[in-house]
Amino acid sequence: MSEHVPELNDVEIFPDGVRQVTCRDCLQDAKNSLGFEFSMAFQPIVDIDQGGVYAYEALVRGPNGEGAGSVLSQVNDRNRYYFDQAARITAIRLAAELDIETRLSINFMPNAVYKPQACIRATMEAAEIYGIDPHKLIFEVTEAEEIVDRNHLKSIFDEYRERGLLRAIDDYGEGFAGLNHLIELEPDVVKIDLNLVRGIDTDRSRQAVVRSTAVMCEEMDIRLIAEGVETRAEYETLREYGVQLFQGYWFARPAFESLPDPHLP
Repeated sequence: MSEHVPELNDVEIFPDGVRQVTCRDCLQDAKNSLGFEFSMAFQPIVDIDQGGVYAYEALVRGPNGEGAGSVLSQVNDRNRYYFDQAARITAIRLAAELDIETRLSINFMPNAVYKPQACIRATMEAAEIYGIDPHKLIFEVTEAEEIVDRNHLKSIFDEYRERGLLRAIDDYGEGFAGLNHLIELEPDVVKIDLNLVRGIDTDRSRQAVVRSTAVMCEEMDIRLIAEGVETRAEYETLREYGVQLFQGYWFARPAFESLPDPHLP
């Protein structure tokens, strides 16, 4: 890992007085700036065709492994921007310390991003500092989060595309935009919501939705991930529809500050 920390040049002040956060801010001041501590668990996304891990998703946890809710309940309008930045850096730092060799999937809050060009800066600094190839980063936005400004979200996705960063829609099928997100955002990855996956082996309606989604994603050159898979029957049904990437308890549970080895069928 590099010891070099970039200088704090060209620091930006946003109209509401919030200073552009840099990687060094996140490394040195996260506890004081946020008023609470947090860490990450990691859960693998497996590639069945390749027989290994496609990526690890970083999932926010309390400092002692408490659930995500204990952390997210402390995020508000005053600290949302700083938390979003600090969470990205924390995920990258921990993944590097664990010698991650796969892609790393990071959740982000689009409503916390002021300017896409500025707000990605600390993330790119962290990737450089910790020796993570930025092209192995996947940025997930949950479709279940109501987007205040959809044009703003598109500008974020466009900026990440120009930088060669992978972009994902999480919880597809559960949220506010549906097909419009696929058309407008042109994501690299789509994660099928677990409520569509649950019991899919016995539910014809779920089967129809997922089967058509798989066909659309293939035609649009979008990688499809089935998340929340808990049984062999769910897995086998999804495989019939050509799904290659999977995430869920049947493969591995999230592990606090470690990279768990998945069960592979």
